[in-house]
Amino acid sequence: MRASLLKLGQAVALIGTLGLAPAALAQSPVFTEQQKQAIGEIVKDYLLKNPEVLTEVISELEKRQAEAQQAAQAGAVKETRQSLLNASHSYVVGNPSGDVTLVEFFDYNCGYCKKALADVQTLVKSDPKLRVVLKDFPVLGPDSVEASRVSLAAKNQLQGQKLFEYHVKVMDTRGRVNGERAMAVAKEMGLDMARLQKDMESPDTRKALQENMELGDKLSLTGTPAFIVGETVVPGAVGLEPLKQLVTNVRQCGKANCG
Repeated sequence: MRASLLKLGQAVALIGTLGLAPAALAQSPVFTEQQKQAIGEIVKDYLLKNPEVLTEVISELEKRQAEAQQAAQAGAVKETRQSLLNASHSYVVGNPSGDVTLVEFFDYNCGYCKKALADVQTLVKSDPKLRVVLKDFPVLGPDSVEASRVSLAAKNQLQGQKLFEYHVKVMDTRGRVNGERAMAVAKEMGLDMARLQKDMESPDTRKALQENMELGDKLSLTGTPAFIVGETVVPGAVGLEPLKQLVTNVRQCGKANCG
């Protein structure tokens, strides 16, 4: 209800600006309180008689907000491209020299990330030219943070397919994933546990996690998974085919959305 009322207020405000050029707005006279009241009554009467107008206005408002957010995110992707694609603490799967890079921000306790895992695996197997960068983005509480610290530390002992295997095993863990469960996977895979514990506490691991969180904030990410293809941020587990199409588009026209 609160969100609906907010949109309604924004929509009413937008009604007053639709169709008016900036120059016309700048030259608008200062209305008296009596005139303002009369105008308000006219607007109210019109909306009561034509409530369908609000649907159109809210739709236009949402469209403008989405376009503004996409433009801001595209700018942030350009600004942070080096950190997105080539940060030393990120781990790369697929083809390290691939012609297109797909970045995924994930949380080990995110149900939608678990759902999207199969899509990422299929993409890596089916597209030999694809480079995938996985970034820990633990937004779902202390357990997720601990799991990510183990994950980042494990990178010091695992590379390539072995690192991806570790990631898949942790992501496939049933129930709540915390540091203990992530370490159990590491032990199962034969990692040096003393070194892992030391690396978990290192300044480099803490810095890497902080950089990932700050990067997510700059990109205005509100949850996981979040994919970046080209200069486009794609929120949510959108499915295999949409991701494949975005990758194809980047190859064809250099952008995630051709046209």
